[in-house]
Amino acid sequence: MAMTLRLTDDDDAALTALAAAEGVNKQEAALRAIREKSARLDRDSEVRRLTRDAVARYGPLLDRLAQ
Repeated sequence: MAMTLRLTDDDDAALTALAAAEGVNKQEAALRAIREKSARLDRDSEVRRLTRDAVARYGPLLDRLAQ
């Protein structure tokens, strides 16, 4: 599936610099950035879930230890 990505001049310059730094073309740099952000969001979501689980499981114990 094809997609046209319209960028401001500043965003295009940033993507060009990113591609040059990674030694890839702009399409590959954009794909890598999208995948990295998606993975980061997934990890952040998992950390939040694990934190909620830990607080629910160990919160009362931590409260008692704090006294």
